[in-house]
Amino acid sequence: MAVSRILVVRLGAMGDILHALPAVSALRLGFPQAEICWAAAPRWRDLLHGNPLVDELIEIDRRRAGGWLRAWRALRRERFDVAVDFQGLWQSALVGFVARASRVVGYERAQAREGGAAMFYTESVHAVSSHVVDRNLELAAAAGAMRRVYESPLPAGRPEGRLPEGPFVLASPQAGWVSKQWPLEYYEELAREVRKSMGLPLVVNGPPGSEAALRRIQGAVIHLSSVAGLIDATRRAAAVVGVDSGPLHLAAALGKPGVAIFGPTDPARNGPYGGTLAVLRAPDATTSYGRETEIAASMRAISPGQAAAALRRALTGAGVAD
Repeated sequence: MAVSRILVVRLGAMGDILHALPAVSALRLGFPQAEICWAAAPRWRDLLHGNPLVDELIEIDRRRAGGWLRAWRALRRERFDVAVDFQGLWQSALVGFVARASRVVGYERAQAREGGAAMFYTESVHAVSSHVVDRNLELAAAAGAMRRVYESPLPAGRPEGRLPEGPFVLASPQAGWVSKQWPLEYYEELAREVRKSMGLPLVVNGPPGSEAALRRIQGAVIHLSSVAGLIDATRRAAAVVGVDSGPLHLAAALGKPGVAIFGPTDPARNGPYGGTLAVLRAPDATTSYGRETEIAASMRAISPGQAAAALRRALTGAGVAD
């Protein structure tokens, strides 16, 4: 069957959208003449507007009934040959169903995040890979993409706020779950060490509402921005230090060197993809995926000294530090 229109369903979050980019690259390569539409939450438009993989963004605001209604009407106006649900939720599966795609590809019931979502698929995939990027590539292959592509195209972003003129290290301390965060006081120690031994400023990024928390990190440059500003800052950074969150996976997608600090989540499944970021994880860390309100002990177990040493190695490897 000829494929002229493809619907990609990955509503959020930031890291999950980034993890789907290689699979969508594979779809683009497999169907070069096809139009690719991506259904996503409005807050991620800066990742997808102007992205060379995406011909049309269908925004689905799950927080408002009116948002669902507008999306429903947009989807019903369209015709798709195939929809690929990379999320595996009732909501995401419903998007493919509403779009009346001829084929709807998703994970089998046991692997979908909400097993019942599989009832909406015409083709269910049993993924065998460990990492979520590779699992997404299996979905793309089931949809007809014959080659694996390890590329994650992104828009250029745009400058926001003030950044140092020269090289700097970028960190984004916040994460969706508190348990995945690294203590703010550790960033203060890291800022001193990076300045002292590497001669570089540490820039800490966050959305405008994070300013009060970031101000607690003495010695760091505060950079507040939207996602577009974060993309620009990440492109300009010499290296990054991050936790399991969207900004870290953005850095991985851009091929930046640096350090990834992991604790309750498994880097074999959710770690930075591509090999440019060194992963630090305590030997006794427990994989729980627990959305706790306290920072996990395994995150506290990684000291600023360990992070600084790994960062120096990364900068040396990238030719930024001697």
